[in-house]
Amino acid sequence: MSGFAFGGTPRAAVRKAFSEYEISVSPELLQEYRDVPSILLASRKIDFDQFRALIAGIAAVVAVARTVHPRERIKRCRDPKDDMVLECCRAAGAEYLVTGDRDLLSIVDLPFVLKTLTPTGYLKIPLQRSTS
Repeated sequence: MSGFAFGGTPRAAVRKAFSEYEISVSPELLQEYRDVPSILLASRKIDFDQFRALIAGIAAVVAVARTVHPRERIKRCRDPKDDMVLECCRAAGAEYLVTGDRDLLSIVDLPFVLKTLTPTGYLKIPLQRSTS
């Protein structure tokens, strides 16, 4: 979500992902996308302009994303709230997870193949053809 509110490298990674890959979300992630922007605004972690950019970015993702319904629970993250991200990746058959979340980046033993990269690392991968 930071790519929408703050721009820079995370925003560039989001744009690259849009042009090269299918984006997937799960119902749990969609709920987080509904809740988190207001929480960030109320706690003054973002200003109103960032809030609007975040909402617009999330809407753009949701408009084109494929919704998957994870059937398997995964418990690998130090932060259990992040497990839903891995469950979505597994259900989607994702090749990449692009994140700045240190808990997700630190996972080394997954029960499926997934390349977890920072936005900077993802931007270094040569351009791929879109699969959609």
